Amino acid sequence: MKTLSQKTERLHSLDSLRAIMMLLGIVLHGANTYGVLKTFGSAWPIQDPNSTHLSNDFISIFIHSYRMPIFFLVSGFFGALLFYERTPMKMLKNRVERIVLPFVVFLFLLWPFIYISFSYSGMVFAGIPDAMNLVLDSIFSDIKTLIPAMTFHLWFLYYLALTTFASVLLALVLKKLPGLTSAISKSFSWAIQQPVLRILVFGSITAILYSIMGTSSVDTSTSFIPDLNTFIFYFSFYAIGWILLKSKHLLDTFKRYDWINTILGIILFLLYFFMGSTFGYEAKIVLKSIMVWLFIFGFTGLFIRYASQHSAKMRYLSDSSYWVYLVHLPITAFIPGLIAEWPIPSTLKFLVVLISTTIICYVSYHYLVRGTFVGKFLNGRRYSGKLSDIKRAEELKLSNVNLVIEK
Repeated sequence: MKTLSQKTERLHSLDSLRAIMMLLGIVLHGANTYGVLKTFGSAWPIQDPNSTHLSNDFISIFIHSYRMPIFFLVSGFFGALLFYERTPMKMLKNRVERIVLPFVVFLFLLWPFIYISFSYSGMVFAGIPDAMNLVLDSIFSDIKTLIPAMTFHLWFLYYLALTTFASVLLALVLKKLPGLTSAISKSFSWAIQQPVLRILVFGSITAILYSIMGTSSVDTSTSFIPDLNTFIFYFSFYAIGWILLKSKHLLDTFKRYDWINTILGIILFLLYFFMGSTFGYEAKIVLKSIMVWLFIFGFTGLFIRYASQHSAKMRYLSDSSYWVYLVHLPITAFIPGLIAEWPIPSTLKFLVVLISTTIICYVSYHYLVRGTFVGKFLNGRRYSGKLSDIKRAEELKLSNVNLVIEK
C-alpha cells in the first residue's frame, strides 16, 4: 500500500511541474514584447519601441533558462511510463493522439490568428496607420498568407514528437541489450543519490553537448526543417527523464538540497544575465550547464516536497495547461498593439497583457473546452468544470485502490 501511495503522489508532483512549466509560456511571451534586448529573433519579431525595460528581458531569459529542459525531462519520464507500463504501440498511439494530431490541427487553426496578431502589432509599433485594415487586405489579396510558414510556439510539440519517436526506437534497440540497460540504470540510480555529484555529472553532459554543437545557446527553431542542435539538446533532457523512470523510487532524493539548488541556480543566473558578456565561451557553457541542472533538481525537488498531494485546483490547472499553451500566443501578440498608445510604463503593459491573456484563456477553456469534444481531443476525456467533482473523483479513485489492496 505504501508503494502505491508514493507512486500516486510523485505523479501528482511531476504532473503539476509539467503544467506550470507549460503555463509559464504566458509570462515569457507576455514579457518578450517589452524587453530591451532582441533575444528571441524571428521567434518573437515584435517589440514595443516606446515601452521597454531590462526587467522584462530578465523575466523572459530567466524562464527560458530552465522551462523547456524541465518540460522535456518530465515528458521523457511520462513517455517511458507509457512505454513500459502499457506497450510501445499503445504509447505511440497515445503520443500521436495527444501530440501529433493537436500539432497539425492547431497549426492550421491558429496560424491566421498568429499572422494577424503579429502583423497588426508590428505595424502599430512601426507607426503605420490603419494597421488592421492593411493586415486584412493582405490576407484577402494573397490567400497564401493563411498557409503556415513556420511552427512558432508549436515548435515545442514538433520537437516533442521527434524526440518521442527517436526515444521509442532507441528503447526498442536497448531492450535487446539488457546488460547495457541494467548498467546504465544502476549508474544513473547511484548518481542521482549524490546531491553534488549529480549536478556535476549531468552538468558535464550538457556542457559536452554545448561543446559538440559549438554554441553556448540553443535558439528556438520555428522552421519545419528540423534543427539538429535543437533536437540534440532537448533530446538529451527527454532521454534522461526516460531513464529516470527506472529510478522513480529515488525521486524523494530530489528533495535533498532542493532549496539550496534553487537559490544557487538563481545566483548563477544573476551572474549570467548581468556579467555573461564578460565570460569566455567555455566559462559560459559551464555556467549555463550547471545552472540548468541546479534548477532541474531544485524545482523538481520543491514540487515533490510541496505538490505531491492531490489538489483539485492544481488538477484543474494541469488539465487546462494544454489549451492555454496552444491559444495564448496570438493573444499575447495582439494585445500589445491595442495598448501601444497607453501612457503607462512597460511593466504595467506587461501585466495588462499577462492578466488579459490569462483571463481570456481560462474563460474560453472553462466554457468552450473543458466539457466539450475539444477537451476530449486534447486530454483524452471530457472533464467537469466543478472543483468539487474533481475532488470526489480522486477520492473515489483512492477508495477503489484501497479496496483492491484489502482484497
